[in-house]
Amino acid sequence: MTMRADRRTRRRAKRAARRQARRALPFWRRLLPTWRVTLGALTTVLLLAVGAFAVLYVLVPVPDPNAHAVAQNNIYLYSDGTTEIARTGAVNRTDVTIDRIPPDIQHAVVSAEDRTFYQNRGIDLKGMLRAGWNTLLGKGMQGGSTITQQYVKNYYLTQDQTISRKGRELFIALKVDQQRDKNEILAGYLNSSYFGRNAYGIQSAAHAYYGTDVSHLTLAQGAYLAALLQAPSAYDVKTATPANRDKAVARWNYTLDGMVQLGFLSPADRAATAFPDPIDPQPATGLSGQAGYLVGVADDYLTSAGIVDTATLKAGGWRITTTFDKNKQDAFVHAVQQELTDELDPRARPGTDTDVRVAGASVEPGNGRVVAVYGGPDYAKQPYNDALRQDNQIGSTFKPIDLAAGLDSGRSSGDGRPITTETRYDGTSERPVTGGPTPYAPPNEDDIDYGNITLRYAMTKSVNSVYAQEGVDAGLAHVRETAVRLGIPDNVPGMDPANTSMTLGTATPSALDLAGAYAAFANHGAAYAPWSVVKLERLNADSGSIDVPKMPEHVPTTALDRGTADAVTDVLRDVVGPRGTGAAALDLGRPAAGKTGTTDSNLSAWFAGFTPELATTVGLFRENPKTHAKEPLAGTAGLTRINGGAFPTRIWTAYMSDALDGTAVQHFDLQPGHGTGQSTGQSSGPTATATVSPSSSPSATATTAPPGTPEPPTAPTTQPTAVPEPTTNQTPQAPSPAAPTPTQPTPTSRPTSPRPTAPPSATATAPAAGSTPPAGP
Repeated sequence: MTMRADRRTRRRAKRAARRQARRALPFWRRLLPTWRVTLGALTTVLLLAVGAFAVLYVLVPVPDPNAHAVAQNNIYLYSDGTTEIARTGAVNRTDVTIDRIPPDIQHAVVSAEDRTFYQNRGIDLKGMLRAGWNTLLGKGMQGGSTITQQYVKNYYLTQDQTISRKGRELFIALKVDQQRDKNEILAGYLNSSYFGRNAYGIQSAAHAYYGTDVSHLTLAQGAYLAALLQAPSAYDVKTATPANRDKAVARWNYTLDGMVQLGFLSPADRAATAFPDPIDPQPATGLSGQAGYLVGVADDYLTSAGIVDTATLKAGGWRITTTFDKNKQDAFVHAVQQELTDELDPRARPGTDTDVRVAGASVEPGNGRVVAVYGGPDYAKQPYNDALRQDNQIGSTFKPIDLAAGLDSGRSSGDGRPITTETRYDGTSERPVTGGPTPYAPPNEDDIDYGNITLRYAMTKSVNSVYAQEGVDAGLAHVRETAVRLGIPDNVPGMDPANTSMTLGTATPSALDLAGAYAAFANHGAAYAPWSVVKLERLNADSGSIDVPKMPEHVPTTALDRGTADAVTDVLRDVVGPRGTGAAALDLGRPAAGKTGTTDSNLSAWFAGFTPELATTVGLFRENPKTHAKEPLAGTAGLTRINGGAFPTRIWTAYMSDALDGTAVQHFDLQPGHGTGQSTGQSSGPTATATVSPSSSPSATATTAPPGTPEPPTAPTTQPTAVPEPTTNQTPQAPSPAAPTPTQPTPTSRPTSPRPTAPPSATATAPAAGSTPPAGP
């Protein structure tokens, strides 16, 4: 008894001593908890967390399958909000058991999506922490979900990006992992995932991309389908941009390399595996005629702008009001039929009148709304959207960008004076370009020598030798920067300043990209990114309310100052004139500006033009439907050569006539700067003009002439007057001019006297492989 009392006394004494010692500490130190208190608090928190986790684990049920994943139709409407374009979104899915899916395909999916799948318990805390840390470091939103979590999201929950949904996903994934084996979970994931091309599930994907049953897929094919899971539509190599195709192939390589690391594939088999190109996309039902092309443009905008992701969009249930105007869309189709299709005779001319394709787009300059596109004759027969493709060179329609870059560059043509629209250049065909990064001596159309001419006149006649040099004088890097500011994507092929040929349109933007760039000229240098969806809404099955995602604000960027943009427009009005390559557009009967373009070997022909209220581009090309190789346009409709001033300009004029029918005629309100001189249309006021003295040297020397000084004539010639683009049987006779054109030297056909010669390595083709210069107007 005494011993117990002594122990109690000692304990009390120790506690009293500790209290006394703590009271002796400074005030700030007494505020800090003791290690005993800290340990107790942490233990309490841990116990509470474990208890809360256990309670939530019990309370969060595994919902019924498909309770929140019932796919519905998407309804696409014209801009009036009532006229229907198409209905899409019906689920294309056929479930298969795991034994139907080859082991190599299963392993490829595990390698691509969750390399710890066979070891984790439904969640991967390490992966989640790593993803969160990378997100905090600014490396973009990182995914840390396991295959089980993704399966739960697809099969039981929704795609909503909320904390509550993510929390439910975690607990359900833990339960599902406990209740089902890995093969069952993997099969469920592969049957519920979206692969692009409206294919839900691995079986539908096998048919959509390779036309075969899933059980017949090869290792390489399965690895590609696994790669698609990260970005289904963007990684479809048959329709992807060049940049996205590279990403898709990189993801395919990542998948195979992971299979080697995990022991699923030998290094030798990995080295022998080649990328398996899928088949062409097959048409979806209900998207015949123009509907499929319009839906494609709208979907591309919604996903690329980040408004909704591809899986959410394809899940269906959306009511989508687009910017497309039905009357204008019908007018585009009618113009192609009337001006081109009716002129073709595939039976009489099977070698030239087949495989002819048109790409077109029409944009409102003042707001960027896409009012019409032409992606092909019928989506059910041709599921490629030619309005969005980025593999056709745009030729001389790039020259206005060269001019704009020169006008605002502050650089000179050789005399220290800034470049103006009246600066003179030597228009001799095959004149070697000086100062460029690669040798280049482009011929003019029909090999015509123009002599000493202004940039304005060179644009009117689309003189290659002049604009090849002017682009170099402006600075190729600056030309590229100007193109990107105007709306030409920076990743399209042919935009490399290391190649002098870039100046003449080796770039390959889509018809929609080009329409956006020309819309910026029409809008006095203010550029809008083209957009195609006004409103997106869907009934929320949980709350009964209408979900209306916030749409982006459309704010213009300053691509060019107004003086530069208006100066280019002023020059482009001369192209749509009696002596211009776009003379056929005079039939529009209202103020217009534009530029023709024809590429090397006559592989494509373009006209890009605008009125104050509408900018439209039309491209023409031929393509082998099996190999997708480009074919020359020469011989189409029985014509020797197809230039931009022929069918493209005629289609443009017919479409614009119908599209603007009944609207008031608008005139250009121009305030051109940079010494624009006198236009054949609206006068820009007297300005000093820079001139270039003729010289056998490729370099031009400039001198200043008084305002209004006429251009000096070239040496007399007995050669007949030539034009750069034949008009016989191609363009209608232009009406008589409303105003005189400034005096210019008479162009001459190839003289017998020696011409300036290029260095031995300079040729009429582009210096870089796969990049050929345009042939002319």
